[in-house]
Amino acid sequence: MSTDPEALFYTTAQVAELLSITPEEVVSLVHDGALRGTQLGCPAAWRVERASVRDYLDDQNEQSRRHALWHQSNVASMPEVWGSHNPL
Repeated sequence: MSTDPEALFYTTAQVAELLSITPEEVVSLVHDGALRGTQLGCPAAWRVERASVRDYLDDQNEQSRRHALWHQSNVASMPEVWGSHNPL
């Protein structure tokens, strides 16, 4: 399955493939507000805004970056951060 880079909306299956999750999880992300989507057509089927997927991935990337920085700061020992304290 491929995604059209010019499309305004993706199907839940297309988003699921992009994010390596199930279509049901995509709908849950829409319900949770993490993705912007709407039901279109008859019968109604979920469609997710293309820009919303990009925003979601940007948010996930930022969260990963912050987590890595937090982890690095916790791993650093005090002498490495503040220098050694040797009274003269």
